[in-house]
Amino acid sequence: MLSLIDVLCGWISLLPFECLQLRFMQEAFLGILLCAPLAAAAGIQVVNFRMSFFSDAIGHSAFAGVALGLLCSVSPGITMPLLALLIGLGIMFLKRRSTLSSDTVIGVLFSAVVALGLALASRNPGMARDMQMFLYGDILTISILELTTMMILSAVFYVFEIFAFNRLIALGINPQLAKTHRIHVAVYEYLHVALLSLVVIFCVKAVGVLLVTALLIVPAAAARNFTQSSGKMFWIAILIGLGSGITGLLLSAQDWAGTAAGASIVLCACAVFVLSLFYSMFVQKRKC
Repeated sequence: MLSLIDVLCGWISLLPFECLQLRFMQEAFLGILLCAPLAAAAGIQVVNFRMSFFSDAIGHSAFAGVALGLLCSVSPGITMPLLALLIGLGIMFLKRRSTLSSDTVIGVLFSAVVALGLALASRNPGMARDMQMFLYGDILTISILELTTMMILSAVFYVFEIFAFNRLIALGINPQLAKTHRIHVAVYEYLHVALLSLVVIFCVKAVGVLLVTALLIVPAAAARNFTQSSGKMFWIAILIGLGSGITGLLLSAQDWAGTAAGASIVLCACAVFVLSLFYSMFVQKRKC
């Protein structure tokens, strides 16, 4: 019996691109269809809440997660999301319970996870080679298990956004005002951070630790230049993320390009951001 992924890959093979006749490219394309819009949608709150440093910290926890997995003979696919969840929830806990600023809390845990990853890797020089693939990412090596996990995560995240989008906007504006409207601030903050941590860590596979923050921030920032409406921003960011993801992957597969897929995807998103800047400076300014 054909699985859902087999059916989707079959549909992808019908697209008029020679590179998509290869199975690994079909799976990579499906991974981008899941990952790019998911990251862009998550990026709306990252931009609104000024959490770009947070996504950096979670992304860099991939090093420590991989090192822990290899050291304990456990699949990094398990240790990475578990450590990302622990770091994300730990940041939120310390932010709520201490008098330190968010940047300070994130900076401390960011330093801790990077140092832990490097310390563990230094004990085994061969481990560095395994960790390097997470530095740059490689969507072309995505597995069926990772695709299935991303499908589940996407479904959970979008359902959460349907129910929590307006509440999260209220939290971003003023948490005290949100409390007066009977919004359970702590619950939504912890749920949002948990899902965001998982989104970031699974997107590392696509573009790597160095570029994962860009995958979230650039489409959302471009969307903000096109509109000031939060609802419109959400959909425009998804379109930008999806378009730049597909374009970047297809460009990277061309013989004349030969670039890394993750870098190509982010460059395409940055090109859209530049266009959005011109739109914001000239078109919107004339309307005002």
